[in-house]
Amino acid sequence: MKIGLDMMGGDFAPAEAVKGAVAFLSENSDDIKVIMFGNQQEIEFELKKYSLPQNRYTIIHTVQVIEMHEHPTKALKEKQDSSIAVGFKMLANGEIDAFISAGNTGAMMVGALFSIKTIEGIIRPTIGAYVPREDGSLGLLVDVGLNADCKPENLNQFAILGSLFASQILKIENPKVGLVNLGEEEGKGNLLAQAAYPLLKENTQINFVGNIEGRDILLNKSDVMVCDGFTGNVVLKLAESIYDIVKRREINDDYFNRFNFEVYGGVPVLGVAKPVIIGHGISGENAFKNMINIACKMHEADFTGKIQNSIL
Repeated sequence: MKIGLDMMGGDFAPAEAVKGAVAFLSENSDDIKVIMFGNQQEIEFELKKYSLPQNRYTIIHTVQVIEMHEHPTKALKEKQDSSIAVGFKMLANGEIDAFISAGNTGAMMVGALFSIKTIEGIIRPTIGAYVPREDGSLGLLVDVGLNADCKPENLNQFAILGSLFASQILKIENPKVGLVNLGEEEGKGNLLAQAAYPLLKENTQINFVGNIEGRDILLNKSDVMVCDGFTGNVVLKLAESIYDIVKRREINDDYFNRFNFEVYGGVPVLGVAKPVIIGHGISGENAFKNMINIACKMHEADFTGKIQNSIL
């Protein structure tokens, strides 16, 4: 298995990406290899600090970097020798099995949509976020920012994609799916929620449990929580701010410590033809290690193949 990793993406590149790759490879079998995209001299400088066998990785030298502030489409078009552009080219050609970056999120999305493309039948791909629940379990919120404006059919597909990820990758048996709404009763909500409800209710591919409210998101009422990207992003950023406040106040609480994104790594792009993982710009060693782990799980489970079988 070959996992592609953008070494130049993120605020601490390439040092933290190297640390994460070394940590992952030291704990996993020899049949997994990390393909590192970026400036070879800088990557090798960091690798010299560790005793990583050379047969565990390959460096693909690139001379350009897509910076965080750059326009995604323009940057991908003009920077063909960037770590992100070359990574997606090799993913599209089947030379790697998955691709990970903590770099420019927009460029990663454009690359996923136009280099890899969506699985046939998917109207729009989605990205999800992991939600730590009070009882120690983990939920998935979809969408969290990719699709600010949605149609009912989009939410119905997000439910299928999220349910597959929860069952195949998070190993939740028969995951419960809830529609994020402003009331529990059927018929509540805006026009989108009202129209999406009957689609979800009639969908035999999911275990739909009805509407859930904002106060239910951190409880174990549903495993997959479906909403438009505008709502999901607000929830995600609020959760991030809670973690920041807890850390600033030096509160050590096992539950709130699970709000640290490093524990989970990055978020998968659900609905594209090959595994793509997007990390936070401030990702460190543990986040990169966990992103590689998720990418491996998605490839081993033939996750994109399972989506295709569910949609067609």
